[in-house]
Amino acid sequence: MSAVIPPPPVLDAVPAPTARQGAGTARRPRLYVLDGLRLIAALSVVSFHWAGVNIHPEVWGATPRTLMPSVHRVASYGWMGVQLFFLISGFVICMSCWGRSPRDYFTSRVVRLYPAYWVGIVITTLVVNFAATVRASRKPMSVSDVLTNLTMLERPLGVTEADGVYWTLWIELRFYLLFAIVAVMGLTYRRVLAFCGIWTILAVITPSADSKLMDTVFMPQDAPYFIAGVAMYLIYRFGVNPLLLAVVAFSWLFAQNRLHITVGGYEYEVHHSLSWPVMAAVSAAAFLVMLAAAMGALNWIRWKWLTVAGALTYPVYLLHQELGWAMIRWGRNHGIAPFQLLALCLTVILLLSWLVHRFAERPLSAVLKRLLDGAKVSLPKSDPPVRPR
Repeated sequence: MSAVIPPPPVLDAVPAPTARQGAGTARRPRLYVLDGLRLIAALSVVSFHWAGVNIHPEVWGATPRTLMPSVHRVASYGWMGVQLFFLISGFVICMSCWGRSPRDYFTSRVVRLYPAYWVGIVITTLVVNFAATVRASRKPMSVSDVLTNLTMLERPLGVTEADGVYWTLWIELRFYLLFAIVAVMGLTYRRVLAFCGIWTILAVITPSADSKLMDTVFMPQDAPYFIAGVAMYLIYRFGVNPLLLAVVAFSWLFAQNRLHITVGGYEYEVHHSLSWPVMAAVSAAAFLVMLAAAMGALNWIRWKWLTVAGALTYPVYLLHQELGWAMIRWGRNHGIAPFQLLALCLTVILLLSWLVHRFAERPLSAVLKRLLDGAKVSLPKSDPPVRPR
């Protein structure tokens, strides 16, 4: 198992609440801090795959732990950027669909997730199948595998992901489906809070139920991050109260408990044990900084460049692993030193992510949105007339 963003995370733009989204809520400034946190989460995951993972020594010609031990000690915890992504996702999904129709909710999710993802599959498949410097242990993608990956449902269908980091997108999709229940009913404070409470209860009892179906639906390892993110948006929108703070606090207590289960896969990848106090501290820091953003303590962060950084995090997440490993192996074969090589690879990935965002994701998103907004795509309220034959 390999960790990843993104989405994003499923990583939307961060609009401010408007009058259309509910009376009595003043327009607030854009939360640039969320774009910055996305960037931190993305770079954390990149650091994990490039300098934390030790199970692919053919990438570096040795293990990162041997080549750069100091960097590796920090990067081996970079997978926790995924948990930060899930916190942000819970917050932003609630924000972006408040006051919108179910159709708007569906369209926004499809338009946000798929265009960059399809481009990422094409680029990653080209690297995996045709790049001479890709890791030898990775098998080429068949045409059927590629076509299945286009659905974003390759994991439940039992097909290998084009890139290992795409496993988190299946988690995001399940969150979107669960949240669609309350989105269809119409978002209100009481309904969203009830959603948080019911999901928490079901996620807590799932491990003892020994049910694969319940584990798939209620996601006990990941649920507390999404739930906390949703509760933090309620704090942002309606203000602080003891009940919402209790939801956030209980979610962290739940999350730190599940870290004991989650960490096993990552310890396999780094080939050594990881410190629970460090993981708990990183998790707590993520919760606290998100809570500070929800309470308005970080509204002073208004650097315009963070908007661009936030837009790039999803492509970075989609492209960095297989392509990054191929570039690292190529660079090592040409004698480039590790730290210079890391800087070079990051520069290339950021530039490529900008190109994908600017010339592929944005145009494809616009086209896809027009198609989904078209009258022919909408569901009729009654059966259409039968065509004469």
